[in-house]
This record gives sequence, structure tokens and C-alpha cells, in this order.
Amino acid sequence: MAPISLDVQRNDLVELLESGQLSALFQPIAGLGAGEILGYEGLIRGPSTSYLHSPINLFSAASRCGLLPELDFACRRAIIHAFVKAGLSGRLFLNVSPICLTLPSFRPGATLEILREAGLSPQRIVIELTETQPAENFDLLFDALLHYRDMGFQIALDDLGEGFSGLRLWSELQPDFVKIDKYFIQDMAGDPQKRQFVRSIQHIAVSTGARVIAEGVENREDLEAIRRIGIDLVQGYLISRPQANPLRKLPAALCESMQVPGRGIDRQTAISLLTRVEPAAETETNNHIYERFSAEPDLHAIPVVDSQNIPVGLLKRHIVLERFARPFCRELYGHRPCAQLMDQSPLIVEHGISLQELSSLVTSSDRRYLADGFIITEGGAFLGMGSGQDLMRAITELQMRAARHANPLTLLPGNVPIQEEIQSLLARGQCFVAVYADLGHFKPFNDIYGYDRGDELIKMLGELLQGAIDPSLDFIGHIGGDDFLVLFQSENWRERCAELLAFFNRRIREYFSPEHLRAGGYSATNRQGQPEWCPLVSLSLGAVEIEPEHYASHHEIATAAAMAKKMAKSQPGSSLFIERRRPDSVQDAKKPTGIRLAAVQ
Repeated sequence: MAPISLDVQRNDLVELLESGQLSALFQPIAGLGAGEILGYEGLIRGPSTSYLHSPINLFSAASRCGLLPELDFACRRAIIHAFVKAGLSGRLFLNVSPICLTLPSFRPGATLEILREAGLSPQRIVIELTETQPAENFDLLFDALLHYRDMGFQIALDDLGEGFSGLRLWSELQPDFVKIDKYFIQDMAGDPQKRQFVRSIQHIAVSTGARVIAEGVENREDLEAIRRIGIDLVQGYLISRPQANPLRKLPAALCESMQVPGRGIDRQTAISLLTRVEPAAETETNNHIYERFSAEPDLHAIPVVDSQNIPVGLLKRHIVLERFARPFCRELYGHRPCAQLMDQSPLIVEHGISLQELSSLVTSSDRRYLADGFIITEGGAFLGMGSGQDLMRAITELQMRAARHANPLTLLPGNVPIQEEIQSLLARGQCFVAVYADLGHFKPFNDIYGYDRGDELIKMLGELLQGAIDPSLDFIGHIGGDDFLVLFQSENWRERCAELLAFFNRRIREYFSPEHLRAGGYSATNRQGQPEWCPLVSLSLGAVEIEPEHYASHHEIATAAAMAKKMAKSQPGSSLFIERRRPDSVQDAKKPTGIRLAAVQ
């Protein structure tokens, strides 16, 4: 096919824009947990019979012909009107090119005009900054995005990891959403480096108050890897392909596979803080809001929702009462819509978010959220309110409960939390690995070096174990004495155990005298009162890979892990023993078998 001249491309583009031949498609963005749809990304296609059908060809031609701003505006108009016509709920993610925001032809307020035409609230719009083209003037780009935020829009950075200034924008703008480029998501289940990159992005997002969206999710293996890392929003062909008439609700089978596992006793969620508050419509008058606050002295805030029950703002008691206390304010503003007085960027969370995640979000974000409270939603629709005071009280109660059942020496969870965590994993059908950790030849060490030194050694082991786990996935408990139990959900648990043994063998040398180190041990009195030679203290790890259908209770798992630990202790030096048999074969076997990893001396 001969190359198409620039003049022909320009004429075709002008005709396309004038005749409105752009078609909008929508791809859902789903939340892990309840399987709700947070919103939809709006995508665009040209005429199906044209070489401009592909968005790549369409935007490339517009860039060459100097028509990128016109195309960008036309796309936004087509997507917004199609979104409203389809009656879709939740948020609409609008792609915006950075270069368009920095051109002299950029017209502030144009998107707001389209929204007014379509009857859509700006609080439901997320401006998604694409990274396909660099913006040379960072300051202009930053100012343009602040302009959008001031009008009530939320901001998302698209394709993080691919583009040009995403990390700087993330740092300075603090977007509401961050989308990870699909290169890092696809096949991440089998790529440790990709998983580490994604894990790092998630950690940064938690500290900055942003929510991560994993793009390009195409198979259940990658979905499971994403879920294990803690990302709660996904988008891709596994969920749904872009469609003109997209899914309103996810299939039940897919929702089941997207359930977030939770963490035993600490998996309380925002729904536990829910307070029912009658929301106000955007069109309600300020007079009506003032009357509600006056009649209800304990009412501190009123959520504002649009016609589809999607929260768009928050009216605060002190703001409304202070405004109405001014001269002539009631006469001037009383009959106007209450949306004029609302906070357009309140904290909005899904009902399934854990209290720990919510606490991190509140404390790392604007301090006003602690005083104002937060709006709780289900699938993006309004449910009720939660207060910062109730959140802090719930977190304090969790901490006090954890302290009551913690081991006093290491402050790690004790037997009650260990049992509850195991039962929670079994109840959810979650596969995991139970690793029993025990010190070999610890009693002679206590006899020779004293109990204070022994306590220091136990605390050192507790610290090493905490450093060996991923706290977002794994659990560590202190059974008592020198016995610990780790419940791994991390895929690389073997590597973590190997590193733990290596670290321990380096650190343990600090606890012995030079004489005992040179000799490789010392003489001590055994339980029968007889002198015997004792090697240096070692670390034994007994691992059992748990398939929930083969275990009925935490008792069976504790027994299996203790047997694996016993096999590890039968080897010289520090070692890991992995028991692979199922419970029935373990009980019936005369001689334990499994996988012994080479002892670490």
C-alpha cells in the first residue's frame, strides 16, 4: 500500500472531526474484593473502514497534521456523551495527552463545558495523563493539571514505568491514581524482577495516598500475583475487552477469583465504621442544608451525591454555618445549589478496604480527612460515612488486642493470633507454607551464657524473622521460648528461608566467646547431669506446604510443622527441611520423608 500523503491525511481528519465519526469504547476498572466496578476508561476508535480506525494511526496522523488539540477535544466530547447515554455508573477515566495541555491553543474550562452539556459531575471524572508523548514544558503541564484538580477532577498517571516525567509528576502532583504500564503486569507471575518493581510502586503509592491500577491483566496467574502484592484495582482483557456497551456487573466466577484474602484478626474493614447519613443531592439548596445542620446538632458533615448516587463532595457543618452567619448570605446564596459550598475532594473509600490500609491512607494524606471523616462506597455508589475518631478507636482496639496476646519478649503475636490466622487461611481456602523455626542446642547455651544472653538471642531471631517476611503477605508468630511459626504466602519463600539461614549463621557468631568459636562448640551438662560436647547454636526450619483441603484445623498444621522441624534438627548445622506429603501419609509413614536442603554451616 502506497504511503498516504500529508494533505490526504489532513483532509480525512478534518472530515472525520466535522462529521463526528469517532466511536467511544469503555473498559471497566474493577476492584479486588467485592468485585465492584470502580469506573471505566474511555477509549476512542475512528471509522471501522478507514486507516484511521486504530487509535495509534489516528493520533499519529493528527500529530503530523497539527490537529492533535482538535482531535483530543473531539475525543473527550464523544466519550463523555457516550458515557452518559449508556447510563454507566462510577468514574470516567479520560485520556489526555500532556502535549495538548502545554500548547498555546489549550483552552481552560473546555472539558467542564462538555460535562455541563452532558449533565455529568466533574467529581466523576478522572483525567488520565498518558505518557505516549513527552511534554517539554513541565511547569505548564503541572499548572494545567492543578487547574483540573481545582475544578473537582481527579488525576491519574497512565503507563507509569514507560514515560518521561511520570515519577516527577507523581512526587509533585500527588495523583489520586497511578496506572502501572502493562509491560510490568503481563507475565509478572513468572518474573521476580517485574514483581519487585510492581511491589515497589505499591509501597510508594501507600505512602503517598494514591491507588494503583494494574493495566493489561490477561490471565488469572498475573491476577493472583497482583492480589498477593496488595494492589486492589485491575484492568485488562481478563476483566473485559473495551466495548461500546460494557459490563455493568462482573460475572460471579470472576468476582470469586478476585476476592482479597485478608489477614485473620486484623482484616476488619471500613464497613465496620459505617454510619448511615442521608446524602444531599447536588441540586438541593443551601437553605435546606442549613436547616438540616440546625435541626441536627450532632451532624458534622453531609455527603453530596449525583443522580446515580455517586458521591461528588462533602458539606461540612462549620463551613455552612460560618457562611450563613455572614450578613446577607442567606439572601444571596440560600436558593443556590449546595454544590457551591461542598468540598469537592473528600476522601472516598470502598467498603472492603482494611482498617490498616484506611489508617495509612488517612494519616499519610491531608490532615483534614481525620477531622472531616470519609465517605464509604460500594462499587462506587454511596453507602454512608465513617469518622476519623471511630477509625482511631478501632485501630487502638486492634493494637490493644494484639498487645494482650503478644509474646512479652519479642512483642510478636502469640498463640491465640497464630491460631486465628491459620483458621482464617483455612476458611478462605488459601494455600500457604507453615515454617516452624527453632534454635538447636539452645539449652546448653542458656546454661553457659545465662538467661539474659539467651533472651537476647531469641530477640535477635525474632528480628531476623521479621526481616525475612513480606509484611503485606506473610505472618510471623512467637509460640514461646525459642519456637516461632511463620505463615508464608510469598511465592519466593524458599529464597527467604535460605537468606534467613545465612543471616543467622553470620549473626550467631556475635554471641560466643573467641575460644568457643575456635573450637566450634563447648562442653556442657546434659539433662542427665552428664558432661557432653555441644556444637554452636543453629537454626532449624521445618516447612510444610499447606493445601487447605487436607487440613481441618490449626492443630493438624502445628503438628505437621513440628514434625518437619524435628527432621530439620536431625541435620547438623542450620538447615531447612520441606515436608511435601499430605497429612494422611505423614501419619501413616514409619519414617518421615521430605526434601532436605543442604545444611548451612
